[in-house]
Amino acid sequence: MENEIIIAETKQWVKDVVIGLNFCPFALKEFNRNSIRYVVIASTTQKVCLAAVLAECELLDKDDNIETTLLIFPAAFKSFDSFLNLVDKAETLLAKHDYEGIYQLANFHPDYLFAESDESDAANYTNRSIYPMLHLLRESSLDKLLTEYADPDKIPDKNISLSREKGLAFMQQLRAKCLHRK
Repeated sequence: MENEIIIAETKQWVKDVVIGLNFCPFALKEFNRNSIRYVVIASTTQKVCLAAVLAECELLDKDDNIETTLLIFPAAFKSFDSFLNLVDKAETLLAKHDYEGIYQLANFHPDYLFAESDESDAANYTNRSIYPMLHLLRESSLDKLLTEYADPDKIPDKNISLSREKGLAFMQQLRAKCLHRK
């Protein structure tokens, strides 16, 4: 039951924040197609969490119906620094297993902080999620989508501007509403 709640909250975050603010212009199609896989990793051990990343790559290799996966770590990586360590090791793992160029790793964290950014900068909410998460994307699909989208390089700047325009209080409330347990 706990995993179902975590997945429901994550889906709400994707719907209300990522899609609702159009942070990712490609997410709506996959959300509606139900081709986003949500996996809760209960472990707090980095080794187990990294093994889950690799296992998910192997699953994506076999199942074309899954477009993208969100690996959710509700009990681990509470500090942003420990999470960044996981991200670094996960990227190294992908390269070691020849997944570089096949899958791309994006990351989200409740305390996400852009380099040289202030804690209270609403722009951080473009990557602030309700749980620490790694997002595995199929690079071939992403490359195709980026060729069909005008000025894809401007997406991050647009997201940052929108977050700042909405303001810190709005972004905090929007994210908080995704949690069923407050």
